[in-house]
Amino acid sequence: MNTATAPAKVRLESNKRVKRLRRLVDQAIQDYRMISPGDRVMVCLSGGKDSYTMLDILLRLRESAPVDFELVAVNLDQKQPDFPADVLPRYCAERGVEFRQIEQDTYSVVKRVIPEGKTMCSLCSRLRRGVLYSYAEENGFNKIALGHHRDDIIATFFLNLFFGGKLKAMPPKLKSDNGKHIVIRPLAYVREADIVDYAEERAFPIIPCNLCGSQEQLQRKQVRRMLDEWERTNPGRSENIFAALQAIEPSQLADRKLFDFAGLDGATLAHDWLIDSDAKPEGAA
Repeated sequence: MNTATAPAKVRLESNKRVKRLRRLVDQAIQDYRMISPGDRVMVCLSGGKDSYTMLDILLRLRESAPVDFELVAVNLDQKQPDFPADVLPRYCAERGVEFRQIEQDTYSVVKRVIPEGKTMCSLCSRLRRGVLYSYAEENGFNKIALGHHRDDIIATFFLNLFFGGKLKAMPPKLKSDNGKHIVIRPLAYVREADIVDYAEERAFPIIPCNLCGSQEQLQRKQVRRMLDEWERTNPGRSENIFAALQAIEPSQLADRKLFDFAGLDGATLAHDWLIDSDAKPEGAA
């Protein structure tokens, strides 16, 4: 590459990336009505590339947004060894963002309960979610923003498909089981590759995860390797998969709770006939 033109090309790519991220986040917010006037949004800031990017883009969008909403960065200090407690407060102070720290030793709980070598993610995320939900309720936040991106959503779909026997992923917007919290994922349309480049370009002070993020045997990492290989050999496949998650056709699946297959021909005795019949599906015990 010509050294004289390299900086110009880098700047051009950088500008295109910023515009693309802003456009995609703005589109996700509009499509799912993630943010409304007067919202108090608790932005969960872990210190990873995803949550930094989410906060950064939300701050940029708020400057030109037609509605007024509040952003507060909240970090859960899980008491992991060597956690640099000064990094996030300093970063938020430099950005002029209100920052709050929650201290809860979930690290010791996870290490005590989960045997060495076993997957820690499930318990860790459950404990973390409980603490954050409680804090949001106690402090009047009506929205909780998480940094999951498009690739996280796709990977979760395949995790549930392969290991849970369910067609289930991460929705861009979610009401908690108790109905008290609305969780939003503003990065739902954003590729991880763009986040990696953006985080490097912005020089975010990344804090590595020394708990579940360090486990190489995770099913999630296996799925991600599979998806990365697919994308290398068939570019655009991830986009098609995500598009499919937004175009569900219940009548073309087999879930009787989502579609009235039995009522298609008005055969009200179909269910009774199947119970009385000795016939069983091929391969049934």
